[in-house]
Amino acid sequence: MFERVLIANRGEIACRVIRTCRRLGIRSIAVYSEADRDAQHVRLADEAWPIGGPRPAESYLRGDAIVEVAKKSGAQAIHPGYGFLSENTDFARACVAAGIAFIGPDPASIEAMGSKSAAKALMSKHDVPLVPGYHGDNQDSAFLAAKAREVGYPLILKPAAGGGGKGMQIVREDAAFPEALATAQRVALAAFGDATMLLERYVEHPRHIEFQIFGDRHGHVIHLDERECSAQRRYQKVLEETPSPFLTPDTRAAMGAAAVAAARAVNYVGAGTVEFIVGPAGDFHFMEMNTRLQVEHPVTELTHGVDLVEWQLRIANGEALPLTQEQVTSHGHAIEVRLYAEDPEQNFLPGSGKLQTLRLPAPSRHVRIDGGVVQGDTVTIFYDPMIAKLIVWDEDRPQALQRLREALAECEIEGPKSNIAFLERLARHPAVVEARIDTGYLDRHLDEFVSGQAEPAARTLFAAATAALLHDEAQLAANPADPHSPWAAADAWRVGHAGKRVLALTRGESRFEIEAYGHAGDYRLRHGDSSCEVHGARLADTSLSARFDDEAERFGLRANAHRVLLHDDAGQRWRLDRAAAYAWASKDAAGGNQIIAPMPGRIVLVKAKAGDTVEEGQELLVMEAMKMELALKAPRAGTIESVSAAQGDFVEADAVLVRFDA
Repeated sequence: MFERVLIANRGEIACRVIRTCRRLGIRSIAVYSEADRDAQHVRLADEAWPIGGPRPAESYLRGDAIVEVAKKSGAQAIHPGYGFLSENTDFARACVAAGIAFIGPDPASIEAMGSKSAAKALMSKHDVPLVPGYHGDNQDSAFLAAKAREVGYPLILKPAAGGGGKGMQIVREDAAFPEALATAQRVALAAFGDATMLLERYVEHPRHIEFQIFGDRHGHVIHLDERECSAQRRYQKVLEETPSPFLTPDTRAAMGAAAVAAARAVNYVGAGTVEFIVGPAGDFHFMEMNTRLQVEHPVTELTHGVDLVEWQLRIANGEALPLTQEQVTSHGHAIEVRLYAEDPEQNFLPGSGKLQTLRLPAPSRHVRIDGGVVQGDTVTIFYDPMIAKLIVWDEDRPQALQRLREALAECEIEGPKSNIAFLERLARHPAVVEARIDTGYLDRHLDEFVSGQAEPAARTLFAAATAALLHDEAQLAANPADPHSPWAAADAWRVGHAGKRVLALTRGESRFEIEAYGHAGDYRLRHGDSSCEVHGARLADTSLSARFDDEAERFGLRANAHRVLLHDDAGQRWRLDRAAAYAWASKDAAGGNQIIAPMPGRIVLVKAKAGDTVEEGQELLVMEAMKMELALKAPRAGTIESVSAAQGDFVEADAVLVRFDA
């Protein structure tokens, strides 16, 4: 076995590889950018070396710098993780040329599958089912438009060199094709350096199901069953699970055989994933092959009792696969979701900043956490804003879903906004519970998963107020100057009348004022026209129990001096911030005269200039930040006074990009 392995990646996957290396007695070597000096993968590794500036192109995409560190550090092998250089043929070849093992497939296999067009041509020769389409070299716009009519609508445009859904465009008619093609080509060129497109018939309401495959240098290729990845938003996976609740044993066997055939077609060695589009009737078609480990590999590990990174290391060291196809067995059901620093209420805008609070459930037989940050770390603007992967396992799917709900309820993130509440709604939604979801369901029904401007019910507000009152009383009782002094009492007592306290709670732009009388768990509360008698309230670390108008109820919550985080009886998560009781500033409406950068990023397209007359909602600029494109639109109709950014400019957060005439 290797003695020294360099991990050419960062964050969660680097930490995950390091843990397996440590268990196997392998010395782990990390690399890091200027932005990652204090990152967890740097702290967890046995040694770590700097490789450049904060942006990926200055560090983690510099294959030459990484190979040089491998030589200097004495690394015998390089594990690329996923993303960055994991599917870069030139990097794999550079490792081999330097006499360093690349823990992945041979460069020729990566090259064969690196182009979707070439991959589909190859699969057609090995009887792997394909979706009708065009994947040739002629990229003339008029020719592609003619091919689109030939393939038939609806169709999907895909960057041939792409991955992760980036740049994909669904087209339903001739008139929309030119603009969709231009957009897809622009995104593909910026993201992959290659604007080559392929066309495919778009399968309506498809499922996305992938098979984990593994090959060794002894001629063996097997699969470790499937992962259902149909819960997606804009082609990005949101929830992954195994086994698929959709597949029959016969379809599973046929797809597994096709996945192995695809791997054999390129003499595949190591871990890979063959991805299929599956129609509502169970028909399946090859989509692409990822020549690396996948983000969602833990669900396969939990149901099959294996360590896929250990398999990668052993196979790269020349060992044979530890199992035959007949020995592969699966037990139970596993589900994975990813916790992101993003704001679902603002179109999933990625976030950044210090993780002031990061509480995650304790790892157990049923819960696994794969993370790359801890409380106090910073989510930077330069990389993917994933905070952690949450993976659960249980004997069957209903129990696994309940484990997921319980684990999500234990999560708390303060600092950048997060998608936890979105994931909680996802885990309870009937389409997910009943396994009816397809790859477009979330995009079609997004309002069902995002709370928007919904306001908490009166009972929820009263529970939050009760928790805040008990918290304040406990704090005062714990630290009085004189515990026997009447001034240490927290009941708001006044001479001649019962004391009244006013609690102010806010959620976004909404403010809720609750009048409170009483103390020590017995209160009379009022908000607007609603009132409630609370008795016997007791606050624990993560729960509140009380009788509300003589109805006993328990809420899962956490309260402090700044906020109350609670779940109502439907499992809905509410965060209510505390505010000064008698201070409330109105929102400044001046923002309607300008467009500001929502976060640091690069301007990739400017669609307006000074003097233009525009309509409300018209797209004026396109900005690239944290691996996604953001369309910046006019806040109102009017005339543009000035545009302060040009294509290619890197702008800071809150920079004014466009001003309107007053």
